[in-house]
Amino acid sequence: MDRIAVKTNILKDNQQAAAENRRLFEQEGTVVINLMSAPGAGKTTLLEATLRNMRDRERVAVIEGDLQTDLDAERIRALGVRSRQITTGNVCHLDARMIARAIAVFPIQGLDLLIIENVGNLICPASYGLGEDFRVVIASATEGAEKPKKYPVMFNKADVVLLNKADLAAPSGVDLAELERNVREVNPKAVTIALSCRTGEGLNLWIDWLQEAIASRKTASVGA
Repeated sequence: MDRIAVKTNILKDNQQAAAENRRLFEQEGTVVINLMSAPGAGKTTLLEATLRNMRDRERVAVIEGDLQTDLDAERIRALGVRSRQITTGNVCHLDARMIARAIAVFPIQGLDLLIIENVGNLICPASYGLGEDFRVVIASATEGAEKPKKYPVMFNKADVVLLNKADLAAPSGVDLAELERNVREVNPKAVTIALSCRTGEGLNLWIDWLQEAIASRKTASVGA
C-alpha cells in the first residue's frame, strides 16, 4: 500500500507541474510536442529533417532528453536551432518538473513550436505528461508490426503516430499495412503518417500537420 501511495503522489505532483507548464505554453502561444519512441526508432533524425523544413518559416526550439551525453542537442544546434539538453541519469523518462526547470533558463518567449524529444522508451514516458499539446509517437517499421499491441498505453495516448523508416518495411519483412492496422486497433483516433527520413516520403504530410497545429494556436491567441 505504501508503494502505491508513493507512486500516486509522484504522478499527482507531476500533473500539477504539467498544468503549470501548459499554462505558460498557452500564455506564450507556443505549440509543444512531446516526441517519444523506442531507442533507435529515429527520433533525432526525424527531428533534424523536420527542422530543416521549418527553421526558416517558424520560430522553433528543442529540449532533448537522454540518459547521458548531449550529443543530440549538439546535432540540433548544428542546424542553427536553439536546443537545451536534459540529462536524466538513470531516470527512463522526462517529467514535468524537469521541463519546468529547463524553461526557467531556456526562454520560450516568442516561440511558435517547442519540440521535446523524450528519453527513448515505450513504457515510462507514457505516464508522465509534460504540459504538451500533442503526444507524437514514432514506430519504426523495422521494429515489427506488433509494437502497438505490445505497448498499448504509449500508443493509446498518442495524438499522432509516425510510421518511420517506411521504405525499409518490405526489406525487413514487415507489413506496413499491418503495422498501421495495429495502431488503429489500439488507438483509432490517432493521426497516422507513414514516412521515411531517408527518401523524404511522407515528410510533407507531417510538416503540414505541424503547420496546421501552429496556425490553429496563432488563431486562438488572436481571438483570446
